[in-house]
Amino acid sequence: MQADPFTGQTTRLRGRHLPGPEARACLQDDHERRLEALAHLGAAAEKCDLRAHSDPDRDLVLLAEDEVALLESAGPEWAELGAAIRAFRALLPLHRLDDFGFPAGVEHPLEEANARLRYLHSGVEASAFVAAGDGSVYKFFLPREGHFIGSEFGFRPGEETALHAEAVLGSYRALLEKLLLIHALGGMATEVMAVTPEGILVAKQALGDPLPQGDDMSAALPAGLIEIPSRFLRANRDHPRLFFLPQAGAATPSARSSDHRGGGAAAPAGSRPYLVADLHARNFVRCADGALRVIDLVAAPWPGAPVATDPQIAEWLERVRLDPHATALPGARDEEL
Repeated sequence: MQADPFTGQTTRLRGRHLPGPEARACLQDDHERRLEALAHLGAAAEKCDLRAHSDPDRDLVLLAEDEVALLESAGPEWAELGAAIRAFRALLPLHRLDDFGFPAGVEHPLEEANARLRYLHSGVEASAFVAAGDGSVYKFFLPREGHFIGSEFGFRPGEETALHAEAVLGSYRALLEKLLLIHALGGMATEVMAVTPEGILVAKQALGDPLPQGDDMSAALPAGLIEIPSRFLRANRDHPRLFFLPQAGAATPSARSSDHRGGGAAAPAGSRPYLVADLHARNFVRCADGALRVIDLVAAPWPGAPVATDPQIAEWLERVRLDPHATALPGARDEEL
């Protein structure tokens, strides 16, 4: 391990180098602990009546370590909140954009020349740069419409299908979950490096080679993804699939068969279903070992009641958790329905 050239914190990524299984497991643990720390922070803030703002997600993510220092002696709830803030900041530190070589005091710093980061490309959610010294990719996720960041799926009852999923503006929790899902799917190794006072979240990935735009990825989707019967869902993103995210410590799909439909392996007990999509060619790269790995996607936890009330979906979810090849109805092939 080495120190990241911008933040000074420990990093397992450098250029095109791909971390081994032990390092990937540590990165997975970091993602999981960060989300747990954010949940704990939210629960502690509620005890202090600090979740009444219009956007508590962003408010929590940007809390400084000394935000409630003067109140910690007022009672155990405030002391717990102070400890929760510090625990979260250890997993998502605050850094300024000028720590990454961008000029301070300008209106659009990411558009200015940066001797330490070479501009790579921009998408709807983030701008990507390659570090001149480190050779790694740094992605800067900018807040949109003030408080939202990234994208996630919103669900509603469908007209021709049981559910319709549409990509909408996301939250910080959804973005952190997305980065965890990329890693859990055996995608490009990803670290969450920092968040800036402006709310820009900075993630780091190993460098890979882009694919030609428009390549068909249907036969190269990550392991662990399960095809969703068309009668159940329609989504406005490429290749919508179901994925069961294992709980912390459980085996991830990267250790299973390479069969993109799940390899016949049952999902770990207690795993949570997610809709994963937007798996087009621009969201994959070819890595130093020759393998294709996903670098971005759009996702959301599979909805429960009252959005998803179709009993056939609920029954299918339970069967497909045990058998990734389970059809929409027992004993029938999906193409015959």
